[in-house]
Amino acid sequence: MARDHLHVVMLPWSAFGHLIPFFQLSIALAKSGIHVSFVSTPRNIQRLPKLPPSLATFIKFVEFPLPTLDNNDILPEGAEASVDVPADKLEYLKLAYDRLQYPINQFVAEQLPDWIIADFSAHWAVEIAQNYNVGFIYFAVFSAATVAFFRKPPNYSFVDDEKAWPSLESLTSPPEGLSFPSSVAFRGYEAVWAQAGACTDASGISDAARFAKVFRACKALAIRSCREFEGEFLSLQEKLMGKPVIPIGLLPPKRHEETEGNDSSWKTIFEWLDKQEPKSVLFVGFGSECQLSKEQLYEIAYGLQLSQVPFLWAMRKPFWAIDDEDSLPSGFIDTTSGKGMVCMGWAPQKEILAHPSIGGSLFHSGWGSAIEMLQFGHCLVVLPFIFDQPLNARLLVDKGVAVEVERGEDGSFSRDGIAKAVKLAMVLEEGDKLRTRAREAAAIFGDENLHQVNYIDHFVKYLKHGGSNKI
Repeated sequence: MARDHLHVVMLPWSAFGHLIPFFQLSIALAKSGIHVSFVSTPRNIQRLPKLPPSLATFIKFVEFPLPTLDNNDILPEGAEASVDVPADKLEYLKLAYDRLQYPINQFVAEQLPDWIIADFSAHWAVEIAQNYNVGFIYFAVFSAATVAFFRKPPNYSFVDDEKAWPSLESLTSPPEGLSFPSSVAFRGYEAVWAQAGACTDASGISDAARFAKVFRACKALAIRSCREFEGEFLSLQEKLMGKPVIPIGLLPPKRHEETEGNDSSWKTIFEWLDKQEPKSVLFVGFGSECQLSKEQLYEIAYGLQLSQVPFLWAMRKPFWAIDDEDSLPSGFIDTTSGKGMVCMGWAPQKEILAHPSIGGSLFHSGWGSAIEMLQFGHCLVVLPFIFDQPLNARLLVDKGVAVEVERGEDGSFSRDGIAKAVKLAMVLEEGDKLRTRAREAAAIFGDENLHQVNYIDHFVKYLKHGGSNKI
């Protein structure tokens, strides 16, 4: 039976690479008249973008304090998201996050929403949905290629750790059942990290088991993707799932939204960009979650210097640096003065990417960042490190919109490799096809009507007519 007034509860994982897509999906659904309860912790909600005033009656932020752990010193004070926590403490953030299930259970019992749309982390939401007969959807913020890879049959079980991938080698080949060529797989040095995701951590459950439980229980799988770019992987996933697989579009950020911040604080950036030739500048950014070592960051710096390509590098002070000056090789700023610019701290990335002098991006190949960059038709230089980044990098290279920095068997890379990839993407004649494909991709990634009207409308129809529920 069709529902006129739907209520959806959003349960994102506490990482901004997840919180932001869930927030963007909430806005898209609210524009279609669906009421959304966005559940997270107070500080995470405070750090989200401002909600459009016109949607305030449709989106309600539901704040639950992050439960404390028995040892209060394990997590840094005020830590509520992965960006606040050292990598070796992330498992304890998951432990605290899991304790949110108790207030969330009470909230669902009181509200009785039509649907719960959950992230991979909220495995306990499966029982909550079952107990209150609420529809349950898994929203994958990843590329369809990544989801298909982790759904590799027949070994994907993961409810018990011993049923994880039997070997590192099995992670280094593309998903089974492909009818098209693909290089989407981990390299040997990346597979070690990926296999660790099948190991139980301090939270008492592995990431793989979380993923598997949510994956199996969901009534439908919603993916941040579109058929125009990943049609073959979406079709593969439909065959593997045996239940609805719904691409919800890429959720590209609006191009003309006003950004918070003091214009004078980054006026110098745009004055410098205004002086550069169109499409001549490489944007460099590795986000806040990618913790580069001193050796890695310095090699990137020397590689940019070697390339002689104009660059704008948005950087936050690394964890190992004493101060901003210590973040870069001695003399780097002076040596590259006029040719490049380094912005320490926060920078208006969306506005920078939209500037006509930006022509390419060197980044970690996170899916959300790739969407943002291809929205403006920038060619990509990818240097993946963690999580799904390696799989995205291979996908983007396969699609002809990116070049990946060469690495050794141990994952190391050199300044020469950085310079080589940057020059290919930005200036060399051999990179003409890459630049053309990236510009063509902007017609897909930047088409707000395609994603909001076509894909979101289709998802809304499913929410309204997706059966009498439930999981």
